[in-house]
Amino acid sequence: MNHPSPASPAHHARAAFAAGLTAYVLWGFLPLLFHALRDVPPLELVAWRVVFTLPVCLVFVTASRGWGDLAATLRRPDLALRLVLSALFIGTNWILYVNAVIHGHVLATSLGYYINPLLNVLIGTAFLGERLSWRQWSAVVIAGVGIALLLAGAIQMLGIALELAASFALYGLMRKTTPVTAITGLTVETLLLFPVAAVWAWIVAQGPHGSSMAQGGLTGALLASSGLITAIPLILFAFAARNLALSMLGFMQFAAPTIVFLIGVFVIGEPLDPLRLACFVLIWIAVALFIWDTWRRTRYL
Repeated sequence: MNHPSPASPAHHARAAFAAGLTAYVLWGFLPLLFHALRDVPPLELVAWRVVFTLPVCLVFVTASRGWGDLAATLRRPDLALRLVLSALFIGTNWILYVNAVIHGHVLATSLGYYINPLLNVLIGTAFLGERLSWRQWSAVVIAGVGIALLLAGAIQMLGIALELAASFALYGLMRKTTPVTAITGLTVETLLLFPVAAVWAWIVAQGPHGSSMAQGGLTGALLASSGLITAIPLILFAFAARNLALSMLGFMQFAAPTIVFLIGVFVIGEPLDPLRLACFVLIWIAVALFIWDTWRRTRYL
């Protein structure tokens, strides 16, 4: 009986799929961390997140013997420019996300990450030559109707959702089209963000309330853990983004906002009015149609 070798395309695709799905499940539980840190100012929280992510990245670079790849990437202006853009997109996404969760807009973040896969589909079609079936186009239209409902009375939620979706979709596009390894790419991005983050953490520490790290206890421990919690799913995501179609990557993302939605309603207790519920119902219909069509065409599941 013949078995595919570990390096076979099928094995590689399964590994990329597993990495992407794991990343999205981990991201689904992130609101619990940021809700626990809700007394930390959003910009300071993001700053510490960057500061503590860098040493984790350097450990991964050392463990994978990736210093040569890292140096080679930094010597190439074209790759460095792409990673500057991806760093800006992911940094913006972090600020938007943390600010939304801390201010009680967990459902808006969930909606944003439901919209993001559909943006991935459109970006993949417009820039990467990926083709949509009529069912996928139908899913995009149904989701669009659901989003339009928010214009009637939940414009703040819509604004947060669209900003999150757009920033992460553009990040995914840059990582998809930048030929660097997952660990190298994240390390460069973190190196680029680190000076700004370190300066901001220092400025906050000089202020009247001091640094949140100085509080010690659970707050300090959770802030320190944010580096590992940030790095692992991003490395898994970047590996998946380099090895899967953007539309397939979008399909897997539905795991994260579903977990976030459940946390927002049943753990944090954010209210869900009829208008927002109607929007989510239409989004879920679009998601179901998209999942079914993706399964039918790819047989990845």
